[in-house]
Order: sequence, then C-alpha cells, then structure tokens
Amino acid sequence: MKQTLEQYQEAVAGCKDIFIKKTKDYGTSWRVLRLIAVVDQLFIKAQRIRNIQEIGTQKVADHIDGEFKGIVNYGVIGLIQLELPGDPYTDLPVEEVDRLYDKYIHQVQQVMEDKNHDYGEAWRALSQESFVDLILTKLLRIKQILRNEGKTLISEGIDANFTDIINYALFALIKISEK
Repeated sequence: MKQTLEQYQEAVAGCKDIFIKKTKDYGTSWRVLRLIAVVDQLFIKAQRIRNIQEIGTQKVADHIDGEFKGIVNYGVIGLIQLELPGDPYTDLPVEEVDRLYDKYIHQVQQVMEDKNHDYGEAWRALSQESFVDLILTKLLRIKQILRNEGKTLISEGIDANFTDIINYALFALIKISEK
C-alpha cells in the first residue's frame, strides 16, 4: 500500500500542477459549468480514450495520460461545483482553488485507501480499457441521477460517482507510469 500511496500522490501532483497553471491562465471560468456540462466534458475525454483503444491509432497528438489527467481535474471540478454556492461568474483566487483542490483530493484519496484496504488493491489487475469503461458507466449513472433531479433510492449519489471516476483515472495514470 505504501507504494500505491506514493504513486497515487505523484499522479495527483501532476494533475494539480496542470489545474493550478490553467487557473492562473484562465481563472475559474469553469465555475460557469453546470453539472451536466462537467459530465459531458468527462464523457468526451473518456470516449476519446476508448476510441483510441479500439481503433489503435490517433490523429490528435494529445496523449492518453493527458486525457486521464483531464478526467481527474474535471472530476474535481464536479465535486467543487456540487458544494460551492454563489455566483458562477465570480472568479476565485488561486489560493482558494488550491485549497479546494486539496480538500476534495484528500476526500477522494481517503476513499481510495479505504477501498484498497477492503479490496486488496484489486484495481492492479484491471486493464486500462476497464478503467475507461468503468468511468463511462459512472458518467451514465450521474446523467441518470441528474434526470432524477439528484435523487437516488438506494444508490450512491453524484459525489460518490465523481470520487470513483477520479480514482479510476488516477489508477490508470499509475499503471501508465509503470510501463
């Protein structure tokens, strides 16, 4: 588990670096995104990875690891948007974005640690294709929950699905780094 935690934190650091740099470039323009738009951005990234996996080639130079990093970062945006009230046109200071990123990643990491304890790092046996399919499944679940006005009868909510998406993308990044 110690190795996983180190690899996990290294993958998070790469994602956060991009997130903070983009915040400095663009501000928090993502605040205007409604949850369905965040889900659609995640879907586009996961579907691109799946297409590349199935076709075996790509024409756009962006690497798959960059798409997984984007999935992590849009997942964090989703978690922030779920709980951050206020005017979506108000730009947040970089320091506040940094704090929020750490807050939500800490929560996501805690879930990973708890599940890794119970499942015995079963994710290490999964393929990159499985991570993408699981991410797409979670996105379709979120879309259904949104159609149900955010309500579930017995299932996890939107936040738990974003958490799982982030963790699947981080696991994929770890596996990519091991190659």
